[in-house]
Amino acid sequence: MSGDFQEWVGREQVASDRIDRNRAEALRATLESKDPPVAEGAALPELWHWAYFWETAPLSGVGRDGHAARGEFLPPVPLPRRMWAGSRLSWHAPLPVGAEATRRSTILGVEQKTGRSGRLAFVTVGHRIEGPQGLAVEEEHDIVYREEASPDAPAPPPEPAPAEAPWRRSIEPGPVLLFRYSALTFNGHRIHYDRPYASGVEGYPGLIVHGPLLATLMVDLARREARGRRIARFSFRARSPVFDTAPFAVCGAPEGETARLWVEGAEGQLAMQGEVGFG
Repeated sequence: MSGDFQEWVGREQVASDRIDRNRAEALRATLESKDPPVAEGAALPELWHWAYFWETAPLSGVGRDGHAARGEFLPPVPLPRRMWAGSRLSWHAPLPVGAEATRRSTILGVEQKTGRSGRLAFVTVGHRIEGPQGLAVEEEHDIVYREEASPDAPAPPPEPAPAEAPWRRSIEPGPVLLFRYSALTFNGHRIHYDRPYASGVEGYPGLIVHGPLLATLMVDLARREARGRRIARFSFRARSPVFDTAPFAVCGAPEGETARLWVEGAEGQLAMQGEVGFG
């Protein structure tokens, strides 16, 4: 892979948006949240900010996979498959529904390595979101780029999910859920809605459930089960993909001032793991 792209570290991008009530209400319905209908001035629930600050590249400016072409803000890594690998977030002040907000994004790091699946590139992006009360959300977002899928490459053995789950919610994925979340986040990545592309080009057995959707369902589970407790921080890491071909479960276990959260795949595998901290 030519170039280490270190000259991209420090590059910034600024976006502004209004925390629109209708978009939040549509996300509430899509998640089947137990929250009451969204009201103007109410605090936006944790991770719902991912439905804002859209990157609206023109159709002529998107790549084969449906994402905006690289080389504007993100470095032009020459690997075709892109996935959301994980994030670390902290909340400092509420983002009121109806308020104006600004997000400042910075490329924090670019790292290239070779793994079991071939060449990899990791790009870490930092986000700082400010609302009427100042800094509201801090986030570090890890993006991983991979080589084309090889039909002969064996899949790594999955790690089993924890056996005991005091908190548990079963989810039946499907193309409508994935389409809605793609639309609400303006995510054009074809692996989430274009089955012929996902299977024929990227080699997946079905549509992939969005990593941020899984993370949002994990935090929603904590909000349901620990109602009234403020979530101050959250981190998660994707372990294996979840497809729309079978149900999965979001699970959790409270541990004092924190709670472990995870996604259990259809065959009992650990698909995502994370932790919330209450404050």
